[in-house]
This record gives sequence, structure tokens and C-alpha cells, in this order.
Amino acid sequence: MAEIISINTSERKGTIKHKIKSGMLCKDGGLKGDAHAKDGHRQLSLLAAENFYELEEALGEKIPFGSFAENITTHGIELHTLRIGTKLRVGECVIEITQIGKKCHSDCEIKKKVGKCAMPQKGVFARVRTGGEITIGDEITVIK
Repeated sequence: MAEIISINTSERKGTIKHKIKSGMLCKDGGLKGDAHAKDGHRQLSLLAAENFYELEEALGEKIPFGSFAENITTHGIELHTLRIGTKLRVGECVIEITQIGKKCHSDCEIKKKVGKCAMPQKGVFARVRTGGEITIGDEITVIK
């Protein structure tokens, strides 16, 4: 089963996000209170925990969820293999994948602190199609 294992937010773009227990996804608006909440097709960012584990093994240290500025950290789903346009049910919400990966700026705070960035190849961005509350432990399923 795929699920949310961390929900993360920040008030400024390009910064490491802090963990929250639950959040509100706003239709066509992203995670309420987050800096990217109304950022066009990149309203919401997702990254799989499995990508953290790979980097942690290579670096030899723990990397906290939210370090790559992802709003939702998942477990059990290979996000970067999904196609643009794929819809996911996240708890009671529906999101649509709009972008896979993004350019990482060499001087961004995340890359400075962590040393590497997972977002260029593994990060996924989405638009919120059906809003509602999400909480850690909510199931994630692909809508066929």
C-alpha cells in the first residue's frame, strides 16, 4: 500500500520544509499556507521516501523529510515513473501529475545543506483537482 509518511510546508520558496501532522489541499491551490500553494502547475510537490533512503546510504547520514522542499513524502509508490496527467487519490483528495523532475539550482539551500538534490530526476509536481484534508498515513492510489 502506498501512503503519505510526511506532510511538509514552508513560508518561502527554495527552503527546507518543516513537518506538519495534517494539511488542507485547496482545489487549484495546493497545500494551504505553503509558499508554492498558488504556483500554476506546480502547486504541490511529492517525493518518495525510497529516494531519501538511497541518498542516506550514499551520504552515510539521515536526511529529514522536507529537506528537498517536497510537500508530501510518500512510501510504496514510484512517483517518478508515473506519466504526466496521471491522477492520484490522496486520502479523499485527487491530484494530477503535471511535471516530473525540475532543474536544481546549484546555489539552492537544499543542495547546500544536503549536498545532492533528488528533485531533478525523482521529484513530482501536481495540481490539486479535488481538495480536502490530508493526514500522515492516508493511502495513495492511482486512479485508472
